[in-house]
Amino acid sequence: MKQFRSFYIAALAVVGVGLIGTSFVPKAHADAWDKKTIVTVNEPIIAGNKVLNPGTYVWRLLDSQSNRHIVQIYDRDQRHLEETILAIPNSRLQPTGNTEFAFWETPAGVPKAVRAWFYPGDNFGQEFAYPKKLVAQLASAAPAPVPASYREPEPAPAPEPEAKPEPAPEPQPAPEPAPTPEPATPAPQAQATPAPATPPAALPHTASFSPLIGLLGVASLSLAGLLAFATKRA
Repeated sequence: MKQFRSFYIAALAVVGVGLIGTSFVPKAHADAWDKKTIVTVNEPIIAGNKVLNPGTYVWRLLDSQSNRHIVQIYDRDQRHLEETILAIPNSRLQPTGNTEFAFWETPAGVPKAVRAWFYPGDNFGQEFAYPKKLVAQLASAAPAPVPASYREPEPAPAPEPEAKPEPAPEPQPAPEPAPTPEPATPAPQAQATPAPATPPAALPHTASFSPLIGLLGVASLSLAGLLAFATKRA
């Protein structure tokens, strides 16, 4: 009886585990079908044409039989669709048991862009095109990175003010012609007044009267001649 009871309890335990396992089959199947993956990021990333801020998101494939490369990204509660991405097939040589992401290289200051997504155990995955327009837009708005060896440049001296050209002088009215000056009348020249003759110095008392006597004699002879000539004509 004890052996039968033990066998009975073991059989019930196996059946119970089997029932529990069958209850998880649909969920596991659904995850394998739509590749549902819960992704938590601690920094902004670019997925498709959307920048995902730090947080938790649900990644999965669209439930479509014809196209297995449409990726949908939901918020944590799967109430809001963040982005729908039309991906292309990608493959890897060695599958792993973890979800793997590959990223495109982006300029400094721009969040990393997701390039590929691989579901655990799959050797094929989803590849996303490089978001050129979004990266260019973010790169133009991102501040330039400051290198570690950056040194503040010394301020350049202020340029000297350029000398402004002097304004051209305003045209002055032509000066009126000056009146022709009349010829000046020459001032009468002062007649030179001859200096008074200096009276002859008195003859020295030692002079002789002989010349005077001779002169009187000549004068007398001349007068006598003139009287004789006059008498003859009369």
